[in-house]
Amino acid sequence: MKTFTVEEISQIVGGMLTKVQDVKISQIAPPLLSDENTLALALGEEEIANLAKSKAKAALVPLGVQIDGLTTIEVERPRLAMMKLLNMFYTAPVVNKGVHPSAVVDPTAKLGENVQIGPNVVISHDAVIGDNTRILANSYIGGGAKIGKNCFFHAGVNIGDRVEVGNDVILHHGVSLGADGFSFVTENPDNIEQARKDGEIKDSNKKHVIFKIPSIGAVKIGNNVEIGANSTIDRGTIENTTIGDNTKIDDLVMIGHNCKVGEGCLIVSQVGIAGSCVIGDRVVIAGQAGLADHIEIGSDSIVTAKAGVTKSFPEKSIIVGIPAMPRKDFIKQLKTMKDAQEIFAKFRKYEPLLKEFEENVNHDHNS
Repeated sequence: MKTFTVEEISQIVGGMLTKVQDVKISQIAPPLLSDENTLALALGEEEIANLAKSKAKAALVPLGVQIDGLTTIEVERPRLAMMKLLNMFYTAPVVNKGVHPSAVVDPTAKLGENVQIGPNVVISHDAVIGDNTRILANSYIGGGAKIGKNCFFHAGVNIGDRVEVGNDVILHHGVSLGADGFSFVTENPDNIEQARKDGEIKDSNKKHVIFKIPSIGAVKIGNNVEIGANSTIDRGTIENTTIGDNTKIDDLVMIGHNCKVGEGCLIVSQVGIAGSCVIGDRVVIAGQAGLADHIEIGSDSIVTAKAGVTKSFPEKSIIVGIPAMPRKDFIKQLKTMKDAQEIFAKFRKYEPLLKEFEENVNHDHNS
């Protein structure tokens, strides 16, 4: 079991130590789940209040918080400090040394130094695996794929042919890179084409044959990218689908063919991005948002949860609603609805007087 002194922890997280007593820390936990050898993580007001009911003798707290009788480590950015602590206590999944006997490695594949390949992994022809990369059980690396250095692939990852993955990339369970794009065409204009052109569906094509458009592009993943479990990124039709350096993608995300995602983006669970979208740098796309095809989101924008984005937005946009619009327009729309409710309430109040007035006018007219 790993143990640390409060002095060691304070130095690692760059905090300010107020020491009441010596404490050996063997784990971290919220205050109510902490014992005497636990560093209590009191990052917010509720957790700070819970320290009074905790058994912990030491706590990580925001800057300026001091608790009588408790050893505290004050930090300016509590979540950043928590990340450093979790790395201290984290134990990576075990991978066998070298190539497992059950793995299948094509003779033309090239493995770098200290590569670790788990059970039932398949490395296809002409694939290249960089130094110190670890690939867990039941993963597949396609023909001609290029995997960089210091990568970690959890179990069940599938990498298609000619996919390129940069250095220091983490792929979680069930990630799929390089499946064919969802791209089809009909011999005659279909309902979607009619609706886009005319705003309505006029003709019905009963002999509706759908032809698959092959995907001959690939996927290119930058450096220091992390992709969550069961997320999928499709290969491009002709050019590559690309993900920029330092971008982080959550579980259950779908990114369509030909998309270009910039650097330092955060894409949260259950986001769906249709084909040929261009996402700028440092864009945040919150959970369950959906982006229609062929749109652009400018750098430093935020797409809020469940937004239905059907058009492009410039940089530094805050995008809200279904259909999505700038946040200030959305707030204006909500205010208009509220005002309309108040106007309607007043109308109902004075409706009897209006009805009486109309009856009097009609009576005078008929007299």
